[in-house]
Amino acid sequence: MVRVNGFPPCFHFSRLSRHKGLVHGVFTRRGGVSPAPFHSLNVSGSVGDAPKRVQTNLRKIAECLHVRSLASMKQVHEDHILVLKAGTLSDLRDGAPADAMITNRPGVGLMVKQADCQAVILFDPKKQVLANVHCGWRGHVKNILGKTVRKMKAVFGCRPSDLVAGVGPSLGPCCAEFITFREIFPRGFERFMVRENYFDLWALSRFQLEEAGLRPENIAVTEICTRCRTDLFFSYRGEGKTGRFGTVAALRK
Repeated sequence: MVRVNGFPPCFHFSRLSRHKGLVHGVFTRRGGVSPAPFHSLNVSGSVGDAPKRVQTNLRKIAECLHVRSLASMKQVHEDHILVLKAGTLSDLRDGAPADAMITNRPGVGLMVKQADCQAVILFDPKKQVLANVHCGWRGHVKNILGKTVRKMKAVFGCRPSDLVAGVGPSLGPCCAEFITFREIFPRGFERFMVRENYFDLWALSRFQLEEAGLRPENIAVTEICTRCRTDLFFSYRGEGKTGRFGTVAALRK
């Protein structure tokens, strides 16, 4: 975990940090101004926290990463993907319903809000194209990771084998219990069941990314369970009413 005086602490992916064209951070629940149960770096304005506190927290994150603005979505557990092209502003709308954002525009921090779901950063160092994906179990069912990779290829000409991916802290196989999995998961997901009713969603993400064409050595998985580490991260399953932590990535100017 990286700590810089005056800024909230965050984690970095070493594979992504090698690339000078990218800045990113997986922020924890620490370093903000929100009171319990949103203590303290809550980034969501839809969980009951005061808007002014949320804005202060967001400003802290933007200043930490030296980005001009943060772009976020109304995450709806579907497979809609926003494309924010350089030179355009029409799609840069906070709260637009989507679960993935792709951009080639520098200086804009793409933010995913989390409390057990995954944030998956996808970066093409050759084309200088970036995506940030919100992926819960419904996103896995819809294969939003594969669809985002295909969208990056279709819109920007990215080659999947060039992409570097980081899968952040999220619900781990220790806590990802799905009693109704037979009703909600396709049968192919059973290969990721580690014990009765429990699934390894980290391995599932890796599988879906590899199926989309990413090279195994270019995929990093944090393997920190948010429900087990509520000292560091918000967890809906572990806490119920709680905040959301942010994973942010941006292209450098």
